[in-house]
Amino acid sequence: MQGYAGVTCMSAKVLTHKQAAALIGVTEATLRFWRVRGRGPKFTKLSDSKQAGVRYDLADVETWKAERKFASTSAATVGHPGDA
Repeated sequence: MQGYAGVTCMSAKVLTHKQAAALIGVTEATLRFWRVRGRGPKFTKLSDSKQAGVRYDLADVETWKAERKFASTSAATVGHPGDA
């Protein structure tokens, strides 16, 4: 089965960092920055190591994107955790 951003999967749709960035339409660096700041979609860390890779559930990425759809720029005020 062919999925989003060239993902081939059998069951749960899981995206790599690169695939998630492509689906959102940002660079990998931007997605990494958002992740560090707690601003991007939910992710799964693959181990306890600081250098561990991450994966994104397609459903979480789609939910995150849907929460950011607005009908006008005046309605587009998205708060982020940690913003003052």
